[in-house]
Amino acid sequence: MATLLCKRRLCMFVVLRRVSQNARLFSSGKKSVNGVELFYHQTGQGDHSVLLLPGALGSGQTDFGPQLEKLDKRRFTVVAWDPRGYGRSRPPDRDFPLDFFHRDAKDAVDLMQALGFRHFSLLGWSDGGITALIAAALNPAIIKKMVVWGSNAYVSEQDLKIYNAVRDVSMWSERMRQPMEEMYGPEYFSQTWERWVDGLSQFAHNPQGNICRELLQLIICPTLIVHGTKDPMVPSFHPEYLLRKIRGSRLHVMPEGKHNLHLRFATEFNSLVEDFLTE
Repeated sequence: MATLLCKRRLCMFVVLRRVSQNARLFSSGKKSVNGVELFYHQTGQGDHSVLLLPGALGSGQTDFGPQLEKLDKRRFTVVAWDPRGYGRSRPPDRDFPLDFFHRDAKDAVDLMQALGFRHFSLLGWSDGGITALIAAALNPAIIKKMVVWGSNAYVSEQDLKIYNAVRDVSMWSERMRQPMEEMYGPEYFSQTWERWVDGLSQFAHNPQGNICRELLQLIICPTLIVHGTKDPMVPSFHPEYLLRKIRGSRLHVMPEGKHNLHLRFATEFNSLVEDFLTE
């Protein structure tokens, strides 16, 4: 009986120690940056720091669960942020002035600096990829490496048709709406999503639909562009353009990947990213 009790206590000690270690490896909080309280998750204890940048209306919670959970915590320290007006970085409500991507890029870099990360890499999905492109271009001494997917440097007429086709969130499947409605409530989500469509569409009025074309030549960090062949939101000419304009970049195509390829094929994506970041 005494032996069995000791074994049970030892087992409980091991479990509690693992829980304690996991708790130390995962934290969340807010930092005051550029007049806004920005929310973030942080996990891992590796020497290579990485910032995850979510897509439209996205957050660390909704957009990067498999990366926060599975990226190697021994090699990487991973931070996922909620941009101003998104997720738990509210107030303020989200708005979309013409410089909102530049504003997000400054917020993201300044948040990482406030957290004590002098140099770090970027993983940007969709809008977060656009933010990452701008951040890397304007902060070449800070950004180590960059991975972007589902992103574009300009808005074409074809893009406008795509955006307007998804404007009405009531037409989305319940599976697609649910996480956003749980995060924001149905009204805030639908109204903010419409404002996002208008915010992105305004770039079509710029010459050549420009968002950040002129900045791509300034990017000097090693860059991996990932594209899902079946992505309904981002035509293939966008990653091909990034490949041509970002010096030394490479393109990895996932034949079955859609816009959320990092979620649908998380194991493959995480392995690809880890290999690239540790080269």
